Amino acid sequence: MLLRVGATNGRTGGKRMNPFQVVHDFERALSDYTGAPYVVTVSSCTAALRLALRWWYLGHGEREWNVTVPTRTYPSVPMAVVWAGLRPLFAEMEWSGMYVLYPTQVRDAAKRLTGHMYCVGQFQCVSFHPQKPLGLSNGGGAILHDNAEADVWFRRMRFDGRTEGIPTKDDEYTMIGEHCYMMPPTAAEGLQRLSIYAREYDHANQPSELELYPDLSKWAVFREA
Repeated sequence: MLLRVGATNGRTGGKRMNPFQVVHDFERALSDYTGAPYVVTVSSCTAALRLALRWWYLGHGEREWNVTVPTRTYPSVPMAVVWAGLRPLFAEMEWSGMYVLYPTQVRDAAKRLTGHMYCVGQFQCVSFHPQKPLGLSNGGGAILHDNAEADVWFRRMRFDGRTEGIPTKDDEYTMIGEHCYMMPPTAAEGLQRLSIYAREYDHANQPSELELYPDLSKWAVFREA
């Protein structure tokens, strides 16, 4: 049975319920499972990659950087690279479950979700798309990381540049954010599924099936980016 999520105007004992508490609970459960000190859930793995890459770019001088991307991967990966202000540089490579977007510390881990998978110093982006390991009905993604400063930035970026817990009219906007936070019903499903997955379906990797992806290096849209 899925956890019930309180309505935004619900009250318990005179105290307003926080409908996003279940999102925080899911993030803590993922932290315990993967070993990542911080977990930030978002609406998709692509959003996770975009935010993680943008954070890296802002911290490295905002100059032109080439980022190595497999020629055969999902098209939104090099798109996330471009949106972050970087340039995709395609390379032939075999990968299984996860790969590094060199020279960044960002890893596309869309096809991996295992216990204690976190790698120190990395920003690992996982996917909850229905066809990925955990497989949530409405998808979603998360950034696994160990950077306290980045954690604050990610949480504001995913929430329209807002500060969590502060009403819109009372907040002070200091950044242009995105609208890519995870909704409570998705987190509630994830919390339930993770408890089962951790016991019964903790597979090392989902097959990469590279032959199903096109050769992205041939796409003009990326050569012109």
